[in-house]
Amino acid sequence: MNSPFRVAMIIQGYHPRVGGAERQLAAVAPRLQARGLDVHVLTRRYPGLAAEEIVNGVPVHRLPIPGPKRVGSLVFLAAALLKLRQLRPQVIHAHELLSPTTTALAARRLWKTPVVAKVLRGGAVGDLAKLRRNSLSASRLRPLQTQVDRFIVVSREIDRELEAAGIPPQRRAFIPNGVDCQRFAPATPEQKAAARAQLGLPANQPVLVFTGRIDPEKNLALLLSLWPQIRLAAPQASLLLVGDGEQAAELCAASPEGVLWPGKVTDPRPYLHAADIFVLPSLTEGLSNALLEGMACGLAPVSSHVGGSEDVILPGVNGCLVPANDGAALQEALVNLVSHPDICARMGAASRERIAQEYDLETTVARLHHLYLEVTPQRSQPS
Repeated sequence: MNSPFRVAMIIQGYHPRVGGAERQLAAVAPRLQARGLDVHVLTRRYPGLAAEEIVNGVPVHRLPIPGPKRVGSLVFLAAALLKLRQLRPQVIHAHELLSPTTTALAARRLWKTPVVAKVLRGGAVGDLAKLRRNSLSASRLRPLQTQVDRFIVVSREIDRELEAAGIPPQRRAFIPNGVDCQRFAPATPEQKAAARAQLGLPANQPVLVFTGRIDPEKNLALLLSLWPQIRLAAPQASLLLVGDGEQAAELCAASPEGVLWPGKVTDPRPYLHAADIFVLPSLTEGLSNALLEGMACGLAPVSSHVGGSEDVILPGVNGCLVPANDGAALQEALVNLVSHPDICARMGAASRERIAQEYDLETTVARLHHLYLEVTPQRSQPS
């Protein structure tokens, strides 16, 4: 009797630690299970979390990281190899080119288990840039160039970086993040009115929203500095900053009038349903899950020209792209949309159509399933 087709996912953190990579994995893993794959998540064990847990039907194995960083990394590597020997996966899927891929390649050398590695982000703070800043960069880059079976890229930016690093096209698989288009759908007029009433927002005034981590790389300080000028064009406009992070308290304390801080939420949909415009002023991104969710809900996006935003936003058609950290361009784009609700509505409808056609979560899951089968013509298992 054949053993199940097992996929071991290795990621730095997982539920309840939440970021873009964690959210995307949490979305695809149960759907891969539904396709008959046996998915296991290997991650770091942080204080207060159980060593073993089932999350939405997916086994999660949290492995120790004791002591100083270097010691913790070595202990995690050893524990992960023991767990992988026990699990006997057909494929190891590493999420990020740092520790997860290092661990996956160690297992590949021991048991020849195929490895696919997802590059989470590009740019100055991306995976490859971090590797190159490391004192052992050459020794860490060389195995990537020769031993990773497939690289999963979520943006053209990352694809260009891998090409420049000498990775041939046949080893680069373009599988962007996906969004559940049934769960994230445009609000009906009644839903929008109810969402605004619940949040105490004006019924017929522009509402802008950001969802995600309130961290420096999201560049929300720039947005807040522009907000008084944007509000001159629409005096009753509101800005929702939904999320939490290291800058949240500081920025909230100094935020201007018309800015609301709901904090960390379990479901961003009520805030997306209340809004007209999704704003993402980031300095760097991979492919923002929050951006995909906002566009799936029919919001007109205004985003920095970073990461996967250039792939999903067609300027003037379904949104606006502005140079990163360019306050004048960001202000002009936002003022144009709050001043022209007809343009905003047209771009929002086009956004929803693009996401539904090309970034639906089931498409992402199908592409991953196909890739796993492609790299395992025969089932290689640890002995």
